Amino acid sequence: MKITQVVCQILRIPNITAKTASSQDSVLVRVRTDDGLEGVGEADSSPEVVKAIIDAPFSHNIACGLRKILVGENPLEHERLWQKMYRKTMYFGRTAVGITAMAAVDMALWDLKGKAFGQPIHRLLGGKQHDKVRGYASILFGRDGKETADIARRWVEAGYSAVKFGWEPMGTSEAVDIDLVRGAREGLGKATLLIDAGCVYDARTALRRAHAFAEYSPEWFEEPLREDDVEGYVWLRDRSPIPIAAGEGECGRESFRQLIDRRALDVYQVDISRCGFTDAAYIRARVEEIGARLCNHCYTSPLTVAASIHWLSTCRDAFVFEDCVEDSPLRHELTHEKVQSVNGWMEVPDRPGLGVTLDEKFVQKYLVAESS
Repeated sequence: MKITQVVCQILRIPNITAKTASSQDSVLVRVRTDDGLEGVGEADSSPEVVKAIIDAPFSHNIACGLRKILVGENPLEHERLWQKMYRKTMYFGRTAVGITAMAAVDMALWDLKGKAFGQPIHRLLGGKQHDKVRGYASILFGRDGKETADIARRWVEAGYSAVKFGWEPMGTSEAVDIDLVRGAREGLGKATLLIDAGCVYDARTALRRAHAFAEYSPEWFEEPLREDDVEGYVWLRDRSPIPIAAGEGECGRESFRQLIDRRALDVYQVDISRCGFTDAAYIRARVEEIGARLCNHCYTSPLTVAASIHWLSTCRDAFVFEDCVEDSPLRHELTHEKVQSVNGWMEVPDRPGLGVTLDEKFVQKYLVAESS
């Protein structure tokens, strides 16, 4: 079996709004072989930048576009191909967007491998340890505590026993921040509350907020600091009354290495569309080794949702699953299969590969760019 095509497609909904939500556009990678199989992957990144990395021609031996690296290769050899892509993109990859492009390819390779062997990806990863994982509704904060409370009630009524609120307007002031969290708790009642600050604090301010928020019993305090502040996370985790979660912005094992080695977090959040299955399997083993917890990050399409539940089901201590509930057609209509929590639980698919199929009519409707 040989790779014959690597096609990149960019989809975008018509009305992009100024909010921190990566379900408004998508970059798909489709890897095709000489025997007619196709694997599909996705990156949570800037779509046009990912497309450029895949489509780029050969420049020199460590600055090469991914298509040039992959065509003619055996798609089943994912580990070797990951190392080859990493080596040949050293001058522009390593821990950022180059890795997200590799992650999309890697997702497609695992999807293709599952189809080739007629097996779900979780089995190829070593076997699922959970048939289902409790889903939490992942949504942005309201404009204030009152609107946040109303949003919380909506998702509890929809069957979720856990809800995460994040990003704007958190970080505006102490009064605004506490109002938001108070409103979230009021609306959730006894349901699990998760707080995502969106990288807005320095370490000392984050510690003050953690003590203020502790009254409302959140399960975790996510990304209070900027993502590169490893020392700050180590300092904060040792002092916070609330578990500290982060990792969604990290791209691959090298990006996670310092956080794991320093035991900087309580919960490590891995995004398959930024790490790929190959590096996510390594990260899983390292995090389990130090006794910390794992969760997925996912705020994109059903492709990454499906990929995430395959991977998270293989994690020994998986306890919640991030289920984006943004009202976006890309989140809900890209695949024929609906990949969403049912009665608050995310079930693990057993169909080959990712277990989802693209709706080609939807793809054509929202397609804005494609590899030539």
